[in-house]
Amino acid sequence: MTKKEVFQNLCNGIFSNERTIFRPILMHFIARYAGGNYAGFASDHRFLVEANLRALDDFDIDMVGLISDPYRETSAFGARIEYIPEGVPRCLDLVIKNDLDVRNLINPDVYKCERTLDRIRGAELLSKRTNGNVPIIGWIEGPMAEACDLAGIEQFMMMLMMDSDTANLLLDKCVVTAMEFAKAQINAGCDIIGMGDAICSQIDPFTYETFVKERHREIITFIHLQGAKVKLHICGDITHLLPSMNDLGIDILDIDWQIDPQHAFEVMGTDVIRCGNIDPRFVMDKSAAEVYSACKILCDNEKGRKFILSAGCEIIVTTPHENLMAMRKASY
Repeated sequence: MTKKEVFQNLCNGIFSNERTIFRPILMHFIARYAGGNYAGFASDHRFLVEANLRALDDFDIDMVGLISDPYRETSAFGARIEYIPEGVPRCLDLVIKNDLDVRNLINPDVYKCERTLDRIRGAELLSKRTNGNVPIIGWIEGPMAEACDLAGIEQFMMMLMMDSDTANLLLDKCVVTAMEFAKAQINAGCDIIGMGDAICSQIDPFTYETFVKERHREIITFIHLQGAKVKLHICGDITHLLPSMNDLGIDILDIDWQIDPQHAFEVMGTDVIRCGNIDPRFVMDKSAAEVYSACKILCDNEKGRKFILSAGCEIIVTTPHENLMAMRKASY
């Protein structure tokens, strides 16, 4: 059975007796593991693909992906990006400085912008190299995250409170680009679209429901209509938002280490695949035996449920290789 077939079975509620699907978020870790650096990983889809394939072969991960940094769409909207050899790319410009900038903002053609096109080409190459046998996770920024990338976190939060009409207009434009970018990646071979909206962990349920929830629903519904699944990733503690999310049709929900998996199961229901939730610092700092034990307990607790083993967020670059392998072994 291929890895894609195992994943399709999980989506359909058919559980493997042999193993739990294993898919940690891998960026800087696999860039260095593959002999390169973060700048190359984020700027060249060919190296991103090679790094994912190395992880596929050496750590037996069950999915490959295109996640690299938050500024693909931001760059397409016009921001300048600086690549950092051993760090996340840096955004050098705020595209949005006032309400006029929001009104004048034009949605980009994702096929004509360098960084969005690079990710699309990465999807094409991963699809070719895996022969359709491994699930491929594309990636988009959620509307709240992208609005903050374009305007700055503090400025956009103030906009939500002081000028909701302008905030709504910016969010709507972010939704349009998110859907266009998602569709392009699906057409290029992605089976799943990850949507990162980390800033949502910092807002209350009323703000989420007022400004974000229906936009998430619109994007999720659109991706489903394109024939792909949706993986929602919000770093941090979103326990307070789970009741607002349980009717969105999310296929996979990443749960960070602060969230009780049992509580997430009870709130989100049996249809949502929860993905997590070992603390990345634990994976980095503890012995391989301790990592194995913690992951084994988690996998055993999740038997018969829709679950993917992962850390709560990205595997830290300095994590010992044997600790990542211990996670894989614990999933059997």
